Amino acid sequence: MDHSWLLFTLVICGVTIQSCTAVDRGNFKTCDQNAFCKRQRATQLGNSPWEILLDSLNSTINSLQVQVISSRSQARLQLQLIALADSTLHLQLDEINPIKLRYRAQESLSGSPQLSSLKILEQSSDSISLSFGGTGKAILLVKPFRLDVYDGDQLVISVNARGLLNFEHQRVRKSNEAAATEANPSDPVEGLEQEEGEVKNPEEKPQEEEEPGLWEETFKSHVDSKPYGPTSVGVDISFPGSRHVYGIPEHADTFALKQTKNGDPYRLYNTDVFEYELYNPMALYGAVPFMIAKRQQGAVGVFWNNAAETYVDIEESSSGSVVSSLMNLVSGGGNEPHQQTHWFSESGIIDLYIMTGPTPKDVVRQYGSLTGTTPLPQRFALGYHQCRWNYNDQEDVHNVDKGFDLHDIPYDVLWLDIEHTDGKKYFTWDPIKFPDPLEMAQNLTAKGRKLVTIVDPHMKRDSSFFFHEHCEQNDFYVKDKDGKIYEGWCWPGSASYPDFFNPAVRDYWASRFALDKYEGTSLDVYTWNDMNEPSVFNGPEVTMPKDCLHYGGYEHRDVHNMYGMMVVEGTIRGQLMRSDYKLRPFVLSRSFFAGSQRFGAVWTGDNIADWEHLAIAVPMLLSLSVSGIPFCGADVGGFFNNPNSELLTRWYQAGAFQPFFRGHAHLHTKRREPWLFDEQTNKLIKSSIKKRYTYLPLWYTLFYEHEKTATPPMRPLWMEYPQDVETFSMDNQFLLGDSILVHPVVRSGETEVSVYFPGDNTLWYEIETYKVYQGSGYQTIPVAINKIPVFQRGGTIVPKKERARRASSLMAKDPYTLIVTLDKQGKAQGRLYVDDGQSLDYQKGSYLILELSMENHVLSSKISNQGAFETPELIEKIVIAGLNRSPSSIEDNTGRAVEYRYDTTSQVLVLRKPNLSVSKEWDVSLKM
Repeated sequence: MDHSWLLFTLVICGVTIQSCTAVDRGNFKTCDQNAFCKRQRATQLGNSPWEILLDSLNSTINSLQVQVISSRSQARLQLQLIALADSTLHLQLDEINPIKLRYRAQESLSGSPQLSSLKILEQSSDSISLSFGGTGKAILLVKPFRLDVYDGDQLVISVNARGLLNFEHQRVRKSNEAAATEANPSDPVEGLEQEEGEVKNPEEKPQEEEEPGLWEETFKSHVDSKPYGPTSVGVDISFPGSRHVYGIPEHADTFALKQTKNGDPYRLYNTDVFEYELYNPMALYGAVPFMIAKRQQGAVGVFWNNAAETYVDIEESSSGSVVSSLMNLVSGGGNEPHQQTHWFSESGIIDLYIMTGPTPKDVVRQYGSLTGTTPLPQRFALGYHQCRWNYNDQEDVHNVDKGFDLHDIPYDVLWLDIEHTDGKKYFTWDPIKFPDPLEMAQNLTAKGRKLVTIVDPHMKRDSSFFFHEHCEQNDFYVKDKDGKIYEGWCWPGSASYPDFFNPAVRDYWASRFALDKYEGTSLDVYTWNDMNEPSVFNGPEVTMPKDCLHYGGYEHRDVHNMYGMMVVEGTIRGQLMRSDYKLRPFVLSRSFFAGSQRFGAVWTGDNIADWEHLAIAVPMLLSLSVSGIPFCGADVGGFFNNPNSELLTRWYQAGAFQPFFRGHAHLHTKRREPWLFDEQTNKLIKSSIKKRYTYLPLWYTLFYEHEKTATPPMRPLWMEYPQDVETFSMDNQFLLGDSILVHPVVRSGETEVSVYFPGDNTLWYEIETYKVYQGSGYQTIPVAINKIPVFQRGGTIVPKKERARRASSLMAKDPYTLIVTLDKQGKAQGRLYVDDGQSLDYQKGSYLILELSMENHVLSSKISNQGAFETPELIEKIVIAGLNRSPSSIEDNTGRAVEYRYDTTSQVLVLRKPNLSVSKEWDVSLKM
C-alpha cells in the first residue's frame, strides 16, 4: 500500500491526525530550516584554506595518504587516494583522532573493491601527478587543495575547484571544554574554532554558542540533540565539459537534473511523503547519492558514499567561473557550459568514488562493481502484479483471482496489505478474515501464481506479540538518546523499531520467515517491506529522531538513509534460508539506498491518479535505472484518487513496458480491477497486460545481462546513442535494451505525439505493422486509444512468447517467436537467455545463452555458454521484417524445407513452424 497516514482521521491513544488532500510541505524541512545545510551553503567560493602537507606523504602500490591542514583553524584531515580496478578512483577525507569514530557506510558496497595500481608520476612543491586505471590521471594541487581527474588528456572531474571543502570537526561544547582539557591536557581538541563556511571573515570568530543549530536544533516540537556538535562534511565536485547531470534518486523531477541556485538543493533523506509534489527537489522514500555526468564525448560518475542526510546543489558554470577558467587553462576550452555540484552531508566522512567512464555503460558498470547489481529475479516477478490496500478477506482474494480467469487476463502475483494481519502485528494473520491463509495461498499457486504479504519494520508494543517480546528480552530495539527503547507511532499505535544494524537482529528477522515460524506461508509467498524509511507518524519529518542510538553507538543521523536497506537484507536472507538457498527471493521495498539493488525491487511510492504523475514515472524510473536500481516501477493507475478510463488505459500501456509492473490503489479509492470498467477499457487493459507477457523472454534476458554488466533494462536514449545531443535532456521516451523504443502517451485526448528516432540512417519498425521509420530526427506518430508508439530497431532480434497464458509459470515450456528486424545491410543480432526461471542453479552454470544473428540471408543460433541446461522449448515462428523480396525457398541446416509466407506490401517474411530446438545450435538459410 503506500501507507499514507494523513489521508484519513486516525485516532491512536487520543492522538488525532486530520485528513488532508496533498503533501503538507510544512512537515518537511527546507534547507533554510536545516542548520548544517545553511552553514555548508554559506561556505565562501574560491577562498579555501585547506592545503596539503607534503612532508606527511606516504604511498603504496595502490594508494596515497597525506594530511590536509586548514590555514585558519589548523584542523587536520587525513586524505587517502586509492586506485580501484576498472578506471575508478577512491577519495576519502576524515578527521585525525576524532572524539568518536565517524560512521563509514560500508554496507552499501557489495564487497571489498578490487585494487589497481596508483603510481606517482611527478611531485613538486605545488602538485603531485598520478596515474591509475590505464588512461586515468590525477593531479593533487597543494595550495589550496584540489583534485583534478583526467581521462587521458581530458579533464573530466575536479574536486574542490571552487574551494567549498568544509569539514566540521567533532568538538566539546564550551561548557564541557575545561573539563575535557583538564582530563587530557596534552591532547587538545581539534576544530574548536569556528569552521570554514561558518564565518565570512576568518579573522572574526564569534562564539559558537551564538550560532543556532550547532548543539541542538528544533523543528516544530522536536528537539534534536547533537552531543558532538556540528559534524557536517561537504565539498564541490565539478564536471568540466558535461552538459547535464543525472541520478541522485529519489525525486519527482526531470531526468536531467535542474539548477538549484535560486531554490533548495536536491535533498536525499528517506521520508514518508504521500501525494508528493512534482518538479521540486524534495526528498522522497529513497536516497542513492550517485550521479552520472554526460558530455558529448562520453560520461563520468561519482558516488558519495554517505548514509546521513545529504544535499546536492547544481549550478551551470558561467564563462567567468572558476571551472570555466580551469577549462580554458587546461584544454583551451571555450565558453561551453559545465556542470558544478556541491555535495554536503550532516555527518560521516567524505567518501567519494570517481568513475571515469568513458562511456555511459562504462560508468554504470564501474558503479555496479562497487555496489552490486540486481540478481536475476524469478520469472514470475517480471509479470503483472495485482495489489490493493486492502483485499478484504479470503473470499475477496478468491473472487479477484477468479475474475482474472473469467476475463482471460494474465497475472502472476496477488498482494495483501496491512489489513491481513492480526491487529497490525506482522508475521501474523487476522483469524476472522483469513482463517486459512495456507489454503488461500495454495489455491493461487495451484494456478501457477504467487502471493505477497506485507511485513513492515514497526513492531506493535503488545506483550502478547512474540516479536515484540523477543526484541525487548534481547535488547533488539533502537534506543532513544537516553539509551531507553525508542517508542514511536505507526499503524499498530505504539511501536518500536528493530535495530537492523545489529547482525543479531537481522538474523532473528530472517529466521521469522521460516515456514514453521511464519505460519500460513509457503515457498510461494513473498514479501513487501513498506514504511521502512523508517516511517514514524509522530516523529520529526514523519521519521525517527536523528539522535536515536543504534548498534555500535552510532546515531540515527549517521545511518538514516540506509535503515530501509538493512531491513530488506534481513528479509532476503530469510527467504533464501527457508528454501535452503535453492530459490531466488523476491522482495519489494519502498525505502532504499545505494546497494539496495542487490536485494530486490523498489517502486515510486504514493503517486496520484493524474496525467502528470503518469508522465513523471518515466524520468523517475530512468533516474533509478541509471543509478543502479533497475527493478523499479510506479503504481499503475496511481495510488490515490480514481483514474478515468482513458488515464487507466494509458497507464497500463506505459506500465507494460516498465520493469516492475504492478497495479495498486488506496483503501478509499474505487475498486479498479480491469473488468469493473466498460468493455473497451477492459479489452485495452487486457491487451496491454498480454503484450507484457509476450515480451517476458526479452525482459528476462535483459535482467540477466544487467546482473553481468550492470546495464539497466530500461535505458535513456543517450546510453545507446552517447553522442546524440538531442537525447541528453529527453525523458518522455526510453529504450528497453538496445532494441525497443517506447514513447508513452501521457496527456488526455492526445491523438498524435512527436517521436524522436535516434541513430543516423537507423531503421525503426513499428512493432505491430512493421512500418519503417528512419532516424535521426522527430516524426509525428498518430496515437489511437488502443496503443502507444513502440518500435523495434532495425538490426535486432527480439525473442517473444506469443501464447500469453494466465501466469508466466504456465508459459515455461511454450515455444518462442523470433522477431527479426533487418538494418540497411540486411543484418540483425540478438540474444536469448534461458534457464529454469526460479532456482539459483543458474549461478552454477545451469542456463543457455543463444547468440542470434542474421547475415547474408542466413539466420543462425549459436550457444555461447557451456552450461548443462536442457529445455524442450522450440522456436515455433520467425518473423523477418525489412526483406525486400521473397526467397525462392527456405531450409534449415539439416536440409529440411521450412514453410513460409511473404507479404510484399509490408515486406515481412513469416516462417511457420520451423520447430528449431532452443537447446541446439541451428541455422536457417533463405534461398534468394
